[in-house]
Amino acid sequence: MPPKPLVEPEADAGRLALDWAVAEAVRLRIVAGPRPTPDADAIALRELLTGLSPAATAAVQAVLGRIDAATGAPLVVWGPASQTLAADRFGLAARTAAEPEQALAAVRDGARALLDLTPGKAWWGRLLAEPALRVIAAMPDDRHSLPRALMVQRTEPGPTRDDRTFWATDSKASDARIVETLGDAGLAASPLIAAGGLKLFMLAGYVQAEDGRLASEPGSLSGVIGAAPLF
Repeated sequence: MPPKPLVEPEADAGRLALDWAVAEAVRLRIVAGPRPTPDADAIALRELLTGLSPAATAAVQAVLGRIDAATGAPLVVWGPASQTLAADRFGLAARTAAEPEQALAAVRDGARALLDLTPGKAWWGRLLAEPALRVIAAMPDDRHSLPRALMVQRTEPGPTRDDRTFWATDSKASDARIVETLGDAGLAASPLIAAGGLKLFMLAGYVQAEDGRLASEPGSLSGVIGAAPLF
């Protein structure tokens, strides 16, 4: 039998116009550049996502994430979870670090880094001694998931009206006892991970490092290492 003749698909002017609008909006948004602070970006993103379906939310976050990768500080990742999460949100623009210290060194030089939370490496404990480096995001960043990776940058995160704060300690007390102690001070805490003799907890809301409720915090070495918005 002779081959069927090839038929060119009919033009879809309506969808093409929408695609052109998306492409032009992306171009203009890249030209506009990044917002001045991560918290300003988070507040704007949260407003954009209001009322969207899960599919639309994922699409908007992916588009804006790639714009962020094109206009913001260079991104470095360490660990398999961070590589997957960064590729999903920011595309393939991230550089891979061989060790957490290599990623943190890049942050000191002006980059930002997404690092895995793993029992084998307590890299986040280093931030207790380097207050210039702060956690600014946690991924996944929806309220239904526990963070698998933290993003660190040389900046101070600000409140976004819906945040979780990360607090580390070397206390030998049980997680339950630490949660109880923080609760007595008016802080809602939940354990996240432990490694290298250190424990990392999440505190509900935005808690400043100088918050008086942390004055009698457990442990000889402890403190807030940053905060991250929830979506």
